[in-house]
Amino acid sequence: MNLPVIAHASAKPGGCSASGCGSTAGQMNGLPDEIRLKVQDHPCYSEEAHHHFARMHAAVAPACNIQCHYCNRKYDCANESRPGVVSELLTPEQAVKKTLAVAAAIPQMSVLGIAGPGDPLANPARTFATFRMLAEKAPDLKLCVSTNGLALPESVAELAQHNIDHVTITINCVDPDVGAKIYPWIFWKNKRIHGRAAAAILVEQQQKGLEMLVARGILVKVNSVMIPGVNDRHLKEVSRIVKAKGAFLHNVMPLIAAAEHGTFYGMMGQRSPTAADLKALQDACEGDMNMMRHCRQCRADAVGLLGEDRGAEFTMDKVEAMEIDHAAAMARRLALRAKVAAELEAKRAARHAVAAAPDVPASMQVITLRRPAKVVQGRAVLMAVASKGGGLVNEHFGHAREFLIYEATEAGAKLVGTRKTDLYCAGNDSCGDGETVLAKTIRALDGCEAVLCARIGFEPWGQLEAAGIKPNGEHAMEPIEEAVTAVWREMLVAGKLAAPLAAQRRA
Repeated sequence: MNLPVIAHASAKPGGCSASGCGSTAGQMNGLPDEIRLKVQDHPCYSEEAHHHFARMHAAVAPACNIQCHYCNRKYDCANESRPGVVSELLTPEQAVKKTLAVAAAIPQMSVLGIAGPGDPLANPARTFATFRMLAEKAPDLKLCVSTNGLALPESVAELAQHNIDHVTITINCVDPDVGAKIYPWIFWKNKRIHGRAAAAILVEQQQKGLEMLVARGILVKVNSVMIPGVNDRHLKEVSRIVKAKGAFLHNVMPLIAAAEHGTFYGMMGQRSPTAADLKALQDACEGDMNMMRHCRQCRADAVGLLGEDRGAEFTMDKVEAMEIDHAAAMARRLALRAKVAAELEAKRAARHAVAAAPDVPASMQVITLRRPAKVVQGRAVLMAVASKGGGLVNEHFGHAREFLIYEATEAGAKLVGTRKTDLYCAGNDSCGDGETVLAKTIRALDGCEAVLCARIGFEPWGQLEAAGIKPNGEHAMEPIEEAVTAVWREMLVAGKLAAPLAAQRRA
């Protein structure tokens, strides 16, 4: 069976190809060189990069100028992983010292971001002092900031002055009537403003700031929190507008709402979207828009690769005791980036060479993440993958804290989300609510038909099969997209892809 060769689209005004920056094999194609260099080692702006590069968030910005119904900025919550949560609030000087220590210990680190626990641009002195010192002491690190956008227009000039190439704006609506249901108040020009009037000001500032950033050539990622019954239907319009204004990437994230978090939505019983709800909305928004599918909704003091948090290794007391050769550490980072860049470029060249060949064996066919105009045969299949980085199937099922979710079609494999789980092999198979860890993991993988991992035990194998999820350990240490595509082809040959999954299960 020959896979269709799909031509790469030209670059769009937002700086990305029409296939979206969430693609692995095709995401760099069609990008101008100056844009490609900005994203190729940024784990949040490139799905490909997130397999190889790490980031750190410096928690230097305590104050916030708006209140969101989904936010409660807690401190000392080391076991809680969600935006706005930190264990240590840092001064700019401490943040620089910690960043240098992390970058010395984790050579994969390529990005330092400031994302809270409040709003970085509501704390401009602390935020820009941190950036100034880091630009001098670690010039190889990319600097980025995440903001609600209220104070963004007045900060764009200084962001550009500090060579900050990446800014994330959280835009949950473009309609003040919707915004009034999300934001109870904002603090604007020394006054607290409530309701629709507050939302109208916030929307105007966000859109103005987005336009100003794009005009200066700064890449903009837009984050949107999907809140069922509040803005879920409205987010397609948000996506359309931010794309038209030049946003580089759109990240639609699920609402995190639980009573124990102490948020308004959590206390009021507002439900979070299901994985199927989120994927359906992301698919609906995608079109010409570049969608981010690999977000982990990180803490405001996160450290390490996306999907892991090594913050406990770098508390300030431990950092103060470290002796570091900073010049040698930066040399190691630069060498690693060059090595990864060469490896990825070689893989892309190989894909193009195979795609150009008229008759190629199926085992060597190009794996493209382009969604075809028409799937020739076989339906789409969701598969879960246990990975600890490097773009490989390299994690034991029982050691996985999360699973990457890929959608496989005749066109190849495409990352469409992540699912968090508890450790099955942690020595305690109870979640404390009557449900076992394994049962909770299987429930988290609802909708998946296969799970790929490096190894898996007898008990989870049997329970996964009983739940209709086929375990697969035959592709350990293989590149994820190749492994997922190979399993899809095996299912096709076995005749399992002719009918929709629901029809098969009814039969």
